[in-house]
Amino acid sequence: MSRPLRIAALVKQIPKIEAMALGPDGRLQREGLELHMNDYCRRAVAKGHELAQASGGTLTVITLGPPSAENVLREAIAFGADEGIHVTDPAFAGSDTWATARALSAAIEAVGPFDLVLLGRNSVDADTGQVPPQIASMLGLPFLTGVRELSLEGETVRVRLEHDDEWVDAEVDLPAMLSCAERLCDPCKIKDPAVWATVDASRIRTLSAADLGAGPWGQDGSPTRVGDVRTLAATRQQQVADGTLEEKVQAIMDVLEDRAVLVPASADDGPPEAVPATGGDGQIVAVMVEPDRDRISRELLGAAAHLASELGGRVVAFGPELDELEQLGSWGADEVVSITGVTAEEDVAGGLVDWARTTAPWAVIAPGTAWGRDVLSRAAAVLEAGLTGDAVDLEARDGRLVAWKPAFGGALVAEIHCSSPIQMATVRAGIIPLRTPRPSGSPRHTVVELQPTSRVRILGREREDDSEEMATADVVIGVGLGVALDDYPLLRDHAERMGAALCATRKVTDLGWMPRARQVGITGHSISPRLFISLGSSGKFNHTVGIRGAGTVVAVNTDAEAPIFGFSDIGVVDDWKAVLEELTPRVERARKSS
Repeated sequence: MSRPLRIAALVKQIPKIEAMALGPDGRLQREGLELHMNDYCRRAVAKGHELAQASGGTLTVITLGPPSAENVLREAIAFGADEGIHVTDPAFAGSDTWATARALSAAIEAVGPFDLVLLGRNSVDADTGQVPPQIASMLGLPFLTGVRELSLEGETVRVRLEHDDEWVDAEVDLPAMLSCAERLCDPCKIKDPAVWATVDASRIRTLSAADLGAGPWGQDGSPTRVGDVRTLAATRQQQVADGTLEEKVQAIMDVLEDRAVLVPASADDGPPEAVPATGGDGQIVAVMVEPDRDRISRELLGAAAHLASELGGRVVAFGPELDELEQLGSWGADEVVSITGVTAEEDVAGGLVDWARTTAPWAVIAPGTAWGRDVLSRAAAVLEAGLTGDAVDLEARDGRLVAWKPAFGGALVAEIHCSSPIQMATVRAGIIPLRTPRPSGSPRHTVVELQPTSRVRILGREREDDSEEMATADVVIGVGLGVALDDYPLLRDHAERMGAALCATRKVTDLGWMPRARQVGITGHSISPRLFISLGSSGKFNHTVGIRGAGTVVAVNTDAEAPIFGFSDIGVVDDWKAVLEELTPRVERARKSS
């Protein structure tokens, strides 16, 4: 490195999800709640400290939050940061992601400039991933998300990015903004509050709302608001079968049969709803179509058609190089806007902004992937549009969009309303049922040629897996360290016979036994199969929070005291190979006969 670098790390204080409590009104009770630094932010602090030391530069840590958030700054300084900036004022209360990004952008401008700004990939309590690209857009900085490997040569940052089920190699010149993946480095962690107390208070500066400008700030400056909140208590039967192996397996089958778990959903609920006819002169519902993501694109176009039919409107599919017109039309598109000449998220977002300013769509929805979050967050920042992240349901109510979003590890779901003219949402893959395609004419097709302006240089992409398979499977087998690597061929044979997808705990993916795209849990994916079979997993909270939405959970573990039995409907204390030897053919027969 040729010169000292000024580096900023943005950190967030969040509640420990397992300690979360809800009041009678369904709102989160914060009083007395244990708080800590967001897990991904810990990597931003650690990597920022490493780079600052290597260059002879400085690390400034910035947080937005109430007085208690000073603790995350103290921890970061105790770890090695040079100074802390505490953006705090009652005026910031109620900030959504857009208002949060605006306040943090103003703070960066007030205490900067910085050569490099590092953030956590997302906040594990909300999991939107919106704030980093929104800040980058507001500051006019190039941005890369999910940095797993990083090297700095002169003024160029070279990175390897972890995106859902693919790897991306890229480079960008300073100044730049990066969000950090979980495995980028060991985290900043100083657990002892007594150490935090030794930090010199003069190393922490406070910025108020008045210091950042006229506002509006907080709830008044937020284009989204929270409506009704529903708690989603994950109640399980917690039955543990006993007796002979055959009796234990029969107990599992009894539960599955009683719950009709192995009956296909279409047989259970009737035929899938058809994509409705649309094409009216009313409101436009736009769908961002991500390249090579057919399943989620079909889900979103069907959902958009349903919304448009209620509004007397039409559906526009918008994305790079869209040429499968009849297919898009059968899925719900009345019009296709294909952009050419660009592929980078920053450029796609710019194209969306230009189109939206001209057409003023009622809503824009996108997949809740790294690509979809990046593109829509950037566009929302420029358009000052309300954006709901990781929605699990969409509805039109009184002429406005209502998006239902899970939070706090799926313990609750809240309805989010937008006050902005253009309403936006990213939607979790696999959560919206596929609709029966409609007969398709050829949708109206518009081609928009754009010139690349992105400062990010993509060097290569490599897709290692298909995360949609896990998100959409009826049956998923989850694997912990109790399943030896040598037994994976046998495991895959059982999964194939059951028609099941595979997933794993973080420790398994850390060892490389399954791809990172298969990790389920608080820093992985959340899934909701009809049947989840846990094999050899202890069942710690950080993993089981990712299967809160599963219909029925079956657990197999040789340890009778494993926590997984408290999160299962039916459990068996036995060797997984013996259990599957008996269970697989029964499941196989039941699924074939349904």
